[in-house]
Amino acid sequence: MDLGILETGAPPADLKNRFGSYGDMFRQMLGPDYRYSYYDVRSGQLPGQVDRHDAYLISGSASGVYDADAWIEPLKQFIQQSSGRTAMVGICFGHQVMAEAYGGRVAKSPKGWGVGLHSYDIKRRADWMNSDPELQLSIPVSHQDQIIELPADAKVLAASEFTPYAVLEYPERRAISFQGHPEFSPEYATALIDLRRGTRYQQEFADAAAASLQKPNDARRVAEWIRNFLSR
Repeated sequence: MDLGILETGAPPADLKNRFGSYGDMFRQMLGPDYRYSYYDVRSGQLPGQVDRHDAYLISGSASGVYDADAWIEPLKQFIQQSSGRTAMVGICFGHQVMAEAYGGRVAKSPKGWGVGLHSYDIKRRADWMNSDPELQLSIPVSHQDQIIELPADAKVLAASEFTPYAVLEYPERRAISFQGHPEFSPEYATALIDLRRGTRYQQEFADAAAASLQKPNDARRVAEWIRNFLSR
């Protein structure tokens, strides 16, 4: 299967040298069963045709979907054109920009930053989840923006009090999305927190978020779900 990874951001330079790009992280998470192509969306790169690849994955980004960056509107248009034609997976910013492209709304949350390991209750089970018996899902997160209005056809699969729209499915659009970061290793997520100590995050908040990442997470489980979805 050809998988196009739409990179809408990149790790800070020092961390990229240690951990690779977001595309590299997804490649490591999903494994060798795909032919991967990377697109630097911020530089204006998008596939010329929506059927250029069998499926697409949209990465996280430091930008907000409401920003005036010139590359965001063409990405929304590409998402709209792909709807129902090509399988699509969104992660963090990808989760949010898909929601906006489909008619929802995203804003900077008054709840503040979500950082560390977050857990969500499973509200609904899709067939690609393989009748997973677990009632919760725990994955690393790093976000301040959140979806505040759902597209009309979105199905909420997982939620928490902090993030009520954590995992979404759009069955008619062949699309799923996750607010969290299953591609982040605990080591990368911890290094990102340490880099932001004293600037974006107060020390006590950073300590608690970093400590949470030492607990078991469900990244492999989510990777299996995504592989199942892409194989449909």
